Amino acid sequence: MTTRRAVITGLGAVSCLGLTSSQMWEGLCSGFCGIGPIKAFGTDDFPCKFAGEVPEYNIRDFVPKSYRKATKLMCSDIELAVIAADEAFRMSGLVTKAIDESKVSVEPSRMSAVIGAGLISCEIPELIPAIQASVTDGEFDIHKWGRDGLPLVTPLWLLKYLPNMLACHIGIIHDIQGPSNSVTCGEAGGHIAIIEASEVIARGAADIALAGGGEAKINPFVMMRQCLLKRTTPATGDPGAACRPFAADADGCVFGDGAGLVVMEDYEYAKGRGAKMLAEVLGAGESNNLNSSFEKLEPSATGLQIAIRKALDQASTRPEEIDMIIPHGTGIPADDAAEAAAIAAVLGSAVEKVPVVPTKSMLSNTGAAAGALDVATAVCAIRDGIIPAAKNCQKKASGCKLNISCEKMQKKVRRVLCCGYTYAAQTAAIVVGAVEG
Repeated sequence: MTTRRAVITGLGAVSCLGLTSSQMWEGLCSGFCGIGPIKAFGTDDFPCKFAGEVPEYNIRDFVPKSYRKATKLMCSDIELAVIAADEAFRMSGLVTKAIDESKVSVEPSRMSAVIGAGLISCEIPELIPAIQASVTDGEFDIHKWGRDGLPLVTPLWLLKYLPNMLACHIGIIHDIQGPSNSVTCGEAGGHIAIIEASEVIARGAADIALAGGGEAKINPFVMMRQCLLKRTTPATGDPGAACRPFAADADGCVFGDGAGLVVMEDYEYAKGRGAKMLAEVLGAGESNNLNSSFEKLEPSATGLQIAIRKALDQASTRPEEIDMIIPHGTGIPADDAAEAAAIAAVLGSAVEKVPVVPTKSMLSNTGAAAGALDVATAVCAIRDGIIPAAKNCQKKASGCKLNISCEKMQKKVRRVLCCGYTYAAQTAAIVVGAVEG
């Protein structure tokens, strides 16, 4: 069987830099940081006061009129993904049911959707009445919860918070009838969704695939967990300097909301319709975090090394042929050191020459969306021939061999390596390249 090529023809990105991929890219190129003080909830009892919040929006503006009633069953994660999907399809030039029902240009059964999602936490106000009814003498009573509390939770409540609902809503809105899947692999979810979707195209199961991820991490439950695990920065000064991946003074991560989705097509299919091909998925690799202590990567990041090697091998790419690296780079010192060691171990002497751009210093850690936002950034770099400057890394951490690019560069970008991982679980790497032939 001949393996088909997966090219990228559309981008959708929602981040703290804006509601579109162009706003995100312009922000990254200008060195603008979208991180700021948390507005969504009070932070008096939280050591971390900052997050990457997306601009205000009305979800009804991004769905067909006939589907607006269903937006009542969308949590923030779903909404962000729906917005990104709308932009990605419009950029691709494909006409789906949602864009213009009278001029549909796609065969629904030949479209696929693979979308990464996180551990979706509910909004506290939705549970307050049920919790209040479950208290005895000031303490939570599990028996009252079952008897008096649960009946106060709407039966449709769960439909807002199932991780497969991102792909479900988008599939219904755009009438995607081909292979569909939801990837729940934390911060590696966006990478892995794109990898799986490219394989769906490669094996001929679809001609078009929408892939990426979305997650809303600005939630008291989510933030509490990250604070207790000591992953967040305690910074209280300039929000723009709070997240400092690979820097000597890095002290933790900043989390945020976001969604990133790409439209991929079979090369021949895209060529046949005269589509503008922005980039191509040349190779990918996956492995696992091998540390028994789930809170952090193993010092050598062997699992990430394996993923990077697989990606380079599949892309038939030598380390010196990589023009840019977008690492996971969280700002958590131990994890950054491990990731830097993994990249150096695989790239060898080339590691000191290839520009590295950690995006989370400006976008925050958006969980399942992070990898897809990085791939979208890679595509923009290839398209425009620009490598953005890294932010907040004037002095690298001891032992870090990465070439952290502190100056924006205008140069031809042919191949970009994107890396990602999640705790005690998956690692992934993707090589995105310019379309040739």
